[in-house]
Amino acid sequence: MDNPSHRPNSSNPYIIGSLTNCQRNIAKGHIINSKTKSHGIFPSFASLHQEFIPGQHILDIFSDRFSFNLVDKKEKDNIHAQELDNLVLSNFIPSSALVVTDASIKDNIATSIAHVYQANSPLIKIVHHAVFVTSSEAELFTMRCGINQACNKNNISKIVVITDSIHSVKCIFDSSSHLLQSHSAAILSELRLFFNKRQDNSIEFWECPSCLK
Repeated sequence: MDNPSHRPNSSNPYIIGSLTNCQRNIAKGHIINSKTKSHGIFPSFASLHQEFIPGQHILDIFSDRFSFNLVDKKEKDNIHAQELDNLVLSNFIPSSALVVTDASIKDNIATSIAHVYQANSPLIKIVHHAVFVTSSEAELFTMRCGINQACNKNNISKIVVITDSIHSVKCIFDSSSHLLQSHSAAILSELRLFFNKRQDNSIEFWECPSCLK
C-alpha cells in the first residue's frame, strides 16, 4: 500500500476555500451556498449519544416528570387562552420558571426568541439569528436555549414551556433517528441533570397556537 507520508503535499487550487473574490463571483451561487450550509452551526444526527441508549432514555427513567398540555380541538380557542392566562398568573411561585419561545423565518433568515421568567419577573431574553435552517430546527433550538437557562437556576423545581410548535417538542422525546437529534440530545441531557437534582423537579409543555397571540 502507498505510504501517505510519501505523497506530495499539494492542495487543489480549485477548492472553494482558495478561490479569489473574482472567481467566487463567477462561480455558481448555489455552489458557494452549499459549501456555506455544510459548515453551518446546526449539526443534525447524534444517534450514538448516550441519551439514546436503550433502557437509558429519559422516557424509561423519568416518565412521570414531564407532561404535555395540548389544545383540545373540540374546545373553543378562548378556553385554552384562559387556561394559559391562569397559568401565567399562577407563575408567581419563586421555584417556577416560565419559558416562552417563538421562531420565524423571513428571507431565509431564522429569528429565534426565548423569554424566561421567574416569579413572573423577566429573567433573560435570548435572541438568535441563523440561515439555512428549517422552522422546526429554529423552534427546537429556541427551546434548547430557554430550557438551558431555566435548568441552570438552582432554586427552580418546575419549568413551564409555552410554544406554538408542539410537534418540535415531541421530537425531543423521539429516540429514533431524525434530523433534530443533536438538539434533542442536548435538551435531554439538561433535563436529566435537572430531574436528578430533586425528586419533585418537573417540566410541562403547553401548546399555544399562533392565533392566540
